[in-house]
Amino acid sequence: MIGLDGVSAQAFSDTIGAIYDCALDPQQWPDTCRKIADLCESTAGGICVHDMRHVQNDQLFVFGYLPEFLERLGQHYSQSPMALADIVANVGDVSALSMERSHLTEGRFASDVLKPFGLQDIIWFPALRTGGRMASLHASRGESVPHYQQREISLFKLLSPHVCRALAISDALDIRAVRSEVLERTLDGLIAGVFLTTSDGRVVYMNAAAERQIRTGNSIRIVNSQITPSDPVARATLSKAIETAARDDIDKDSGNHSVAIPDVDGSPGYIATLLPVERGQRRAIMAPFAASVAVFTKDSVQAPLMPGEAFARLYKLTGAELRVLLALAQGLGALEAADMLGISEATVRSHLQRIFAKTDTPRQADLLRLLHNSTPPIRAPEPLAR
Repeated sequence: MIGLDGVSAQAFSDTIGAIYDCALDPQQWPDTCRKIADLCESTAGGICVHDMRHVQNDQLFVFGYLPEFLERLGQHYSQSPMALADIVANVGDVSALSMERSHLTEGRFASDVLKPFGLQDIIWFPALRTGGRMASLHASRGESVPHYQQREISLFKLLSPHVCRALAISDALDIRAVRSEVLERTLDGLIAGVFLTTSDGRVVYMNAAAERQIRTGNSIRIVNSQITPSDPVARATLSKAIETAARDDIDKDSGNHSVAIPDVDGSPGYIATLLPVERGQRRAIMAPFAASVAVFTKDSVQAPLMPGEAFARLYKLTGAELRVLLALAQGLGALEAADMLGISEATVRSHLQRIFAKTDTPRQADLLRLLHNSTPPIRAPEPLAR
């Protein structure tokens, strides 16, 4: 049986079935994108996630494109016809560069981005909006074939509702077809910076703390979408550590790394801790959470101390011992702490010896380091305006 303009009903039905299979198993999107592209006689395609908050475009499950083209498309995407059209388009609305209402096949985007790589037309539709992000499915044709005609546009219009529903189901079930808004709100509450990167250091996600570190500090920058320490030694060390942590053959128990990232002006910078993302998670979740490495950056100067009561309960400190510890944590010496607490210096030192025993620390510097490293992961509340 023949369906729409030469497309068999069986092929069309199989493609729709494959789309809904992706709702519960995003790993199947690469093959499904190829099926959709084949139906409309396209040579390349995939799914992209445009992040308007971070001005970033991630190409997912793409095929048929040169890496150089994807890099250039990412650099120009925010000014591209696709991004501009999708601002006013409804989810599921099909567009093509060659559509009469677009008049977008001629112009700087075509000459600078498409033509150098032999492309002449792109067809797409926004499939899911969540927060400041939008996922779009697209296909493209080279210069050796005609522009998209009404046949291909009609096919995309028939397929778009099914793609939109499949992505919406994934998002509702928190399979992270784009990003989990709940998870992001959690990550944005962390005081540590969180960077999710690919194996070459390209950042696919930053939480709010990481954005502040980039915006206000001199230790870390984002250059060509890569996390880049200002210090050249730290830059090389971090790059190597990311590459090592991303290796598929790495033992997960030996995959933890710490890298010192000093500030360029000599002041304390950050300590970066790298953790490899579990390989099973990389396969099971669509990008941008399909990252290879998680990089946690902590500012040791600004980090608040763990609440004293919680630390005391953890190490079974008495109230008197905790008061001595908190006084020493303010930078006071034993005599100054004694004067402030109204006790003798000998009593301070006696309490300190008992604290050493309970926390298994040999020296005061180690004890204070332990207290400091017990920093709560959540961001401190903002001070009230006066």
